[in-house]
Amino acid sequence: MQADFTKNHFQLFDLPLAYALNMQALEHAYREVQREVHPDRFVGASDAEKRLAAQWAMQANEAYRTLRSPLNRGRYFLRLNGIDTDEERNTAMPLEFLMQQMEWREAVVTAKTAMDTVTLEALVATKRAEEATLFLRLGEQLGDGGDLPGAKNTVRKLRFLEKLGEEIDDAVDELEN
Repeated sequence: MQADFTKNHFQLFDLPLAYALNMQALEHAYREVQREVHPDRFVGASDAEKRLAAQWAMQANEAYRTLRSPLNRGRYFLRLNGIDTDEERNTAMPLEFLMQQMEWREAVVTAKTAMDTVTLEALVATKRAEEATLFLRLGEQLGDGGDLPGAKNTVRKLRFLEKLGEEIDDAVDELEN
């Protein structure tokens, strides 16, 4: 076993350092790493070897979770390029975007109060369409000769939509229970 904890997530799975990933290649590489560090392979190994295998498995799991999520992969790609998305501290956004967010959040509250699952489902569809548009933009911004500062802002917008999705999910769950 040759664990190298200095590798980034892309290197760990021997994938090109690019936002656009072949998801089948990621799945295959992940399974290969998991097979190498499976506990059954270390039954007779020393405690140190078992710990190393467990650490490698944890690193592989984290890398896989990060790379399979387009939003997390975007954040990670930016971080590798020295850009902090600063999502938790910097909530400044274009006024039009913030107004749209407020309207959607008000619609969630209104639909929840009215027990209107049809409106909540429509909001989910609207949110997904907006996410799809932003993910396409993010792919362009993180592509060859991309726009990393623009990608930072797109990631921040996607985080707003992620939070909106959580609010919609909570409203749906509350109505179902």
